[in-house]
Amino acid sequence: MVNNKVIIFILLAIILIITGCSNDPETHAEKLNLIENPYKQTEFLLGTVVTIKIYDEGKEEVLGLVFDKIEELDQKITADEEGSEINTINDKAGEEAVNVSEDIFQLITEGKNYSEVAEGSFDITIGPLTKLWHIGFDDARKPEQAEIDEILPLINYKKVELNEKNKKVFLKDKGMRMDLGAIAKGYIADEVVQLLKENGVTTAIIDLGGNIFVMGNHYSGNPWTVGIQDPFSGRGDTIGKLKASNKSIVTSGIYERYLEVDGVKYHHLLNPKDGYPFNNKLASVSIISDKSIDGDALSTVLFSKGLQDGLDFIHELEGVEAIFIMEDKTIYTTDGLTDNFEITNEQFTFGNE
Repeated sequence: MVNNKVIIFILLAIILIITGCSNDPETHAEKLNLIENPYKQTEFLLGTVVTIKIYDEGKEEVLGLVFDKIEELDQKITADEEGSEINTINDKAGEEAVNVSEDIFQLITEGKNYSEVAEGSFDITIGPLTKLWHIGFDDARKPEQAEIDEILPLINYKKVELNEKNKKVFLKDKGMRMDLGAIAKGYIADEVVQLLKENGVTTAIIDLGGNIFVMGNHYSGNPWTVGIQDPFSGRGDTIGKLKASNKSIVTSGIYERYLEVDGVKYHHLLNPKDGYPFNNKLASVSIISDKSIDGDALSTVLFSKGLQDGLDFIHELEGVEAIFIMEDKTIYTTDGLTDNFEITNEQFTFGNE
């Protein structure tokens, strides 16, 4: 199972899909041959609860294909799973290059590209650090400074060598470890969307434990209304809602998974440069994008940058929007959400008004 953003993610960072309203539901639904009550399947995969809903009539059998694909990719990606491709790469670090499948090579390539964009604040070779803290697991602990200092030199995405012709991956130093948990669910969500399209599905909701993708419009013909989770409250409590069609919505927050030591909470979003959780007063970040892998990676990148640098960074990206929730319950959004997002919880206020 993918280590990062595990089941507790659902409780504190899941995005609630809320049905829309309509003036003329028949026109849209009949045109696309949609059903009001979708075909639905839920399984525990990727370390979380995965739910797929398909609204196209006669496409129930596609659910089986989707879950076969998710399970196949899960087995390849999991870092600590014996026999997984990522685990094999990690075991061979400093020794030899490893042949991988097209799926894994593409995922690693995208991960390395994002590591470069983030200038190492997001780094796919963060594995030694996440394993040291192991936040979210029974053996989680706060490491000694000497332990952190010892493994930090092993975190360096520039030492990941990719041979595109032969689909080989090599970690140059012994002890290096890749951990793709920060982007794995996003990549898988995008693969699911592609598979659904190839099988004639036009309207669906993909929920990979908080990584949401809404295909098409609601049965009514209106965009989906997506509720953004309150990071300080339990599952189902939202701070606002946004309208979206054919978009990925990914949320990461500091309250999803943490370790408490002597009254201090250490969340799971670790800075690969100093070895400790990011500390910049952000409570959660939601990314709205065309591709889910972008949302996955960017939610971590923005935590590394903080509010102002994060806003500046997102403004330079085409087709990507963001919602920042601060620890003081102020909310900042990018310009493209002005007409599509509204606060519904009076405890929260806009900070960029």
